[in-house]
Amino acid sequence: MKLISGLATVVFALGTLNALGQAPADANTGRPVTDDDIAVLRQDVQADKTEIITRNMQFTEDQSKAFWPVYRNYAHEQQVIGDQRVALIKDYAANYNTMDDAKAQSYIDRALKFDSDSLQLRKTYVSRFEKVIGAKQTAKFYQVDNRLSLLVNLQLAALLPIIK
Repeated sequence: MKLISGLATVVFALGTLNALGQAPADANTGRPVTDDDIAVLRQDVQADKTEIITRNMQFTEDQSKAFWPVYRNYAHEQQVIGDQRVALIKDYAANYNTMDDAKAQSYIDRALKFDSDSLQLRKTYVSRFEKVIGAKQTAKFYQVDNRLSLLVNLQLAALLPIIK
């Protein structure tokens, strides 16, 4: 039940991702979505993720002290990879009405690279997390992290228009 309420919080926070799914301007304000808008959104999402992870993992004090520095590095690397996705979404939002085959192929390649880079990051960090919290807690963390990623993906899928 704790996870469901936590995930609902993230879904609510992610509702502001709507700005990324709009054509070049935010429909609510008529102004273009800025990098500052995205930075604020990411900061809010990260704060919610931290709260949800904390509630669900129920770390001991020692585990918490060991986990969070590793997690911060992981989250930073996730954000760097996420920059690829943000660029792709902004490009897509600006061009989905005029898509040609070459542009579509570029989007496919970039989306697959994002997926591949995200998976590689998760693989890289398994041993790092296991070293500080053990295999069982690492598996639990990856369950929570995966659910959060799925929510973001679902939100984005619902917001981005289908290619015409």
